[in-house]
Amino acid sequence: MKTKFISSLAALTFISTAAFAEYPTKDIQGVIQWGAGGSTDTVMRSVAPHAEKVLGTDIILTNKTGGVGAIATKLVNAKKADGYTLLMGAENPQMYKVLGLANIDYSDMIPVNVLARGIPIFVASNDAPYNTITEMVEYASANPKKVKFGSTGPGGLASIVSAMLDGEVGIDVTTIPYDGDGPALTALQGGAIDVMPAVLGAAIEHIKAGRMKAIGLVDTVANPLLPDVKPITEELPGFANYLPYGPFFGVFVKKGTPDEAVAKLVEAFKAGAEAPDFKELMDKRGFSIMNLSGDAANKFLDNYRSVSSWVVFDSGIAKHSPEDFGIKRPE
Repeated sequence: MKTKFISSLAALTFISTAAFAEYPTKDIQGVIQWGAGGSTDTVMRSVAPHAEKVLGTDIILTNKTGGVGAIATKLVNAKKADGYTLLMGAENPQMYKVLGLANIDYSDMIPVNVLARGIPIFVASNDAPYNTITEMVEYASANPKKVKFGSTGPGGLASIVSAMLDGEVGIDVTTIPYDGDGPALTALQGGAIDVMPAVLGAAIEHIKAGRMKAIGLVDTVANPLLPDVKPITEELPGFANYLPYGPFFGVFVKKGTPDEAVAKLVEAFKAGAEAPDFKELMDKRGFSIMNLSGDAANKFLDNYRSVSSWVVFDSGIAKHSPEDFGIKRPE
């Protein structure tokens, strides 16, 4: 009897191992934190076809907006840890805990690949009576609450960059939230808002097409895609204390996902990040390829969480201190 039990157990172990080795055996769900047309959506829909070729199955992409990406993050974490549900997100979860949006962040997940990062930029409607950050600040100071800023919610890129600006100049504007920078940039073109702190990659084609104008690059150096736009530190030197800063885009799975599934996903998205047409698109959009997984990805994510959490706390928009979660202030 004992021999039969051991044999049966060995057989089950073999079957289980074989099942994982065959991953994937069905379509994979990719949950995108932000709306269609935004920077996160663009990155994920560009890399997914390449990953599909390596995996040999389809990745069904769905946009699940709301809660500054927290709804999508919670949805993925509520699913089985089997590698069949991917979170395709941006930097926002690294601030969820201090903002009180969720009790999870990327330290509670496995990074499949941190694909790329971007540079923030302030864009304005073409008929706005200012063409630089300094002129916009002067106008906003003379007209409190009149300038309408777009936002993607607390902890989104727009809110953090706006908080940095407010910390430097004490700007008084009206903030209007949207489900991603794609919808916000559409609203900017329609005149619903006046200014949007966005990702260069999401705004560059609109700027080149003349649908909006760039008034400030949130960086310390000019960008070759927009060589005539001044880096913000030329007008506001104090911004250098926050920089470099910018969004990133990555693919994650729930902790507990089998190693075999993680390994195949890592292989697939690494190949996707190395695909020539993906690299070309990222370059045209002003994104820098990162292609990080494993320890390198975790190190980057931990540092980003530290910097961002303390920025939102020091600016007064956090509900909790980073210290409550063991997040050390960056040195």
